[in-house]
Amino acid sequence: QVQLAESGGGLVQAGGPLRLSCSASGRTFNRYAMGWFRQAPGKEREFVAGISWGGTSTDYADSVKGRFFIVRDNAKNTVYLQINSLKPEDTAVYYCAATYGLGHVLSHEYEYDYWGQGTQVTVSS
Repeated sequence: QVQLAESGGGLVQAGGPLRLSCSASGRTFNRYAMGWFRQAPGKEREFVAGISWGGTSTDYADSVKGRFFIVRDNAKNTVYLQINSLKPEDTAVYYCAATYGLGHVLSHEYEYDYWGQGTQVTVSS
């Protein structure tokens, strides 16, 4: 199994950038497909971005495409979500997720087995 811990959230002004980090421990990190999801109060958790275990394939939700970027550094056992041009609509709890043994991008919540505790991102205007 793998343990995930997100960091980097907080109160951020609209228009600014933000980088979220997800640190993994446990089984070998580079054998996991990774993803980012977010959930606003009263709404379902939604897919944001995903990356294959080799880091060569990525996928993004249409709502964040062009502003959000997912990158992994297997040497550091860390995956990042770089968020640019923050909007108030981006306010949500952001979750890191992982699943083992698949070499392609996963974009559905049910496909992931392990989840972090979430980090709150609040965008002010």
